[in-house]
Amino acid sequence: MAQESAVPAFGVLEGLKVVYSAVEIAAPSAAALMAEWGADVVWIENTRTGDSMRDTAFVKEMERRNQRSIAMNPFSDEGREILFSLVKDADIFIESSKGPTYAKRGITDEVLWEHNPALVIVHVSGFGQWGVEERVNRAAYDLTVQAYSGYLNQNGTPEQPMAPAPYVGDYFTSLMVVGSALAALRKAQATGVGESIDVAMYEVMLRIGGYYMMDYLNAGTVYPRPGARHQNLCAIGEYRTRDGFVAICCYGVKQNKYLLERIGLGHLWGTAEYPDDTSALWLDGPQAALIEARLDEFCLTQDALDVEKEFCAVGIAANVVLDFDALTAEEHLAQREAVVEWTTQAGQPVKGIGIVPKFARNPGRIWRPMPDLGMDTDAILAEAGYTPEQVADLAGRGVVRRG
Repeated sequence: MAQESAVPAFGVLEGLKVVYSAVEIAAPSAAALMAEWGADVVWIENTRTGDSMRDTAFVKEMERRNQRSIAMNPFSDEGREILFSLVKDADIFIESSKGPTYAKRGITDEVLWEHNPALVIVHVSGFGQWGVEERVNRAAYDLTVQAYSGYLNQNGTPEQPMAPAPYVGDYFTSLMVVGSALAALRKAQATGVGESIDVAMYEVMLRIGGYYMMDYLNAGTVYPRPGARHQNLCAIGEYRTRDGFVAICCYGVKQNKYLLERIGLGHLWGTAEYPDDTSALWLDGPQAALIEARLDEFCLTQDALDVEKEFCAVGIAANVVLDFDALTAEEHLAQREAVVEWTTQAGQPVKGIGIVPKFARNPGRIWRPMPDLGMDTDAILAEAGYTPEQVADLAGRGVVRRG
């Protein structure tokens, strides 16, 4: 398996070619998903150390499986020509950099379309390809993008904003890249005309955080950071039990009635304060503080699993807050192959998350581990029309690196 380079035929994206130049999470993780669904993913790395993801101990093995690595500098004169040869038969090209870095280096969308008019180009950056110049050209990471988008300020305690982890700004952006790239590809395949997509990470987070921002934009409402509870509803959040924590999401008429009765507040039901058609226990309701206090007291007398089972039986969504030990012992995960094992290039077994989502007729698969740096340089350049002598010459002059 370790020496394979040609991509086997499988999955819903069989026959799709994706070329990307990026490091770490947002853009590469989008390419990783497409590789797991059957696409031929060509991973451009620098010739020195490669993608900084290689510095991680284990996650690199999941984030870069099924990909083919070519080590080169796309901004050198000869590297530009190699890039053009790689995208001439590609469907999607993804790059991640500070603002319009590629355009500044002369690799504009128009230049790329000269080599492939139907190419879908995805630019991934913190703040977009245009706008306030100083902002556009800033370095951006998950944390700083969360901070700028207002998403971070919605999370944490009233005293302290806290960033959700791990790297939600990156991973949400990955999903946006996949969705927008494949949407644009559908149009490009129908018309023969390519598309350029400007994915700004802060705008992805702005869209995700828009749920509560809509109340601010239209009514000036600002909800406090909720900590372990919901911004504006009772009985939704993480509650401490005798032996751990349980996540509860109580919503609906029959669910609210049962909850109030169970925590000793059944007398509130059917009153003017809480009519018998109350579907939501609002946090600004007349007895909200009492409801939260009683639910806290109730949970402290119970085991987390007992709360989960009892509440789920009556239609209240609840689940024990699982740690990794408990999660990996779940039979449901085992039956759905949510955690799988494969072998690295070094021949060592490694475990990670399986293919997501589950395609019934054209399932994804893991066909190779993360490649070594430049491992596929020779094969990729051969496919692009370079002779063995030309590849050897490029490698000898440091234009490319062979694995």
